[in-house]
Amino acid sequence: MNTDERREQILYTLKQTNTPITGSELANIFKVSRQIIVGDITVLRASGHNIFATPRGYLLPHDQAKEEQLATIACQHNDDNLQTELEIIIDNGGKVRDVIVEHPLYGEIRVNLFINSRRDIQLFLAKKEKTNASALMSITNGLHYHTIEIPNMETLELIKTELNKAHILIA
Repeated sequence: MNTDERREQILYTLKQTNTPITGSELANIFKVSRQIIVGDITVLRASGHNIFATPRGYLLPHDQAKEEQLATIACQHNDDNLQTELEIIIDNGGKVRDVIVEHPLYGEIRVNLFINSRRDIQLFLAKKEKTNASALMSITNGLHYHTIEIPNMETLELIKTELNKAHILIA
């Protein structure tokens, strides 16, 4: 298989799943190094493919996301309320696309999350604990934003109401 064929197969593989696939998994599938996969993903992105890098691997969003509306919410809390925040969004019909902080030197820092279920929350929190990593919000005293996918505006209002009750939402 040559380079172009491998890149087409990477795209095909990403299109066949709704869950992220790590660079190592792709490397095993195509019998190349993870660095080769990283390079292939870079070339595919440069050629216009909307491939996201998430904490759990690469993801190619499907057309179903077009049916969802996007909203940005401002939140502030400490590390102890991270799980609560994510569960409120998910349990009330939303999906967490990313987290954004405004850094005083670097400006906007945005990280894709694509958290769609309680299982995704548990995997995210387990990885955070395993790596002993700080949440991005730690650099802004807990202040951050999320882009969330919602099926309708009623869902957004419900999420905002529940986050407000938990003293997480910044109005």
